[in-house]
Amino acid sequence: MANEEKKDQKELVSSKIAVKREDKKLNIFQRIGRWFRDMRSELRKVVWSTPKQVVNNTAIALLFMGVAAIVIWGFDFAADRVIQALIAVAGAGR
Repeated sequence: MANEEKKDQKELVSSKIAVKREDKKLNIFQRIGRWFRDMRSELRKVVWSTPKQVVNNTAIALLFMGVAAIVIWGFDFAADRVIQALIAVAGAGR
């Protein structure tokens, strides 16, 4: 069993080396062409969103950004009031 695993690992390594050697045989234009073919085949696998999904996701994102902006504004406003109160108390003590 261990011998079979070692054999499988050796075959995997040798196949990787063979692939690397194939890449070395290609010139720059062949490699660029291969890259574009691979990119095109990967783009065909992409599941694109429908316009309705895009509008829905955009609305949700804008809603959450608005809520986050309001929360941040609230903390900033509260912190400003606390700092102003501390300055007023420290200034009154002089």
